[in-house]
Amino acid sequence: MPYFVYILYSQKDKGLYVGCSKNIENRFRIHNLGNVLVTKGCRPLVLIYTEQIDSKAEAFQRERFLKSLWGAREKQKILKNYINKIGCIN
Repeated sequence: MPYFVYILYSQKDKGLYVGCSKNIENRFRIHNLGNVLVTKGCRPLVLIYTEQIDSKAEAFQRERFLKSLWGAREKQKILKNYINKIGCIN
């Protein structure tokens, strides 16, 4: 079963949050319900990026990279691409 690495954008604090899950739809819903401590105070959240990865180990490695200093640059590029695609983020 594939894993998904995802990036959430907080409309409240403008932050980017990275995670990994087998069920992206359910995980996103749980985040927006406030059931995840890290993002509870950052709602509403927008799912701006998903990446499907076949291996659990590779998915968690990719998540760790995106949470790193080097990954921060890539997250900003992903956010910029998302904004360019949809026009703006509230």
